[in-house]
Amino acid sequence: VRVLHLKENIASLARLLASTSHGGFPVVCRPKPDHVEVFQGTIKRLELCILLENEHTFEPETNDESFSSSHSLSYEKITVEKLPNLSRLTMLLNRYTADPRYQQLFINLEPYINKSALSVQAHFSLQHTYIIFRTLGLPHLTVVDPQNRVDGVITRKDLMPFPLEERLRLQLAPT
Repeated sequence: VRVLHLKENIASLARLLASTSHGGFPVVCRPKPDHVEVFQGTIKRLELCILLENEHTFEPETNDESFSSSHSLSYEKITVEKLPNLSRLTMLLNRYTADPRYQQLFINLEPYINKSALSVQAHFSLQHTYIIFRTLGLPHLTVVDPQNRVDGVITRKDLMPFPLEERLRLQLAPT
């Protein structure tokens, strides 16, 4: 599972988007320094791409966890149906990964994550998971352990009938 943090490095975010085709990512944070990272919500790939196209949202690393909220994008700007210019985004991703100054810049994802994103426990019923996907039309669903740490992500492809039946058959077959 590829997870993001509330405060994410621009260069590593660009590398992640360039190297994966995931439609969304779980976002985690560490509530206290001595605690484990726990699930906070999700963010869509499209929203991350829009954020990366707006360099004024980038900030230098700070020792404290505070970020300026004056650099945030409005709801209207972040919720688009598709990217206006895919070739521009590809060029930006290449620049962000190659230029060392983007190693020192970060983005605050907190204003943009879906904090009400659904998650299921690792041993949640497959039948109920399927029903949740079908009724709510979800693109993906985060799987967490009892401590709310991200364990995995279930996508629509995972619940398609034929691959699902094959996986179940292999799991239930005697060894």
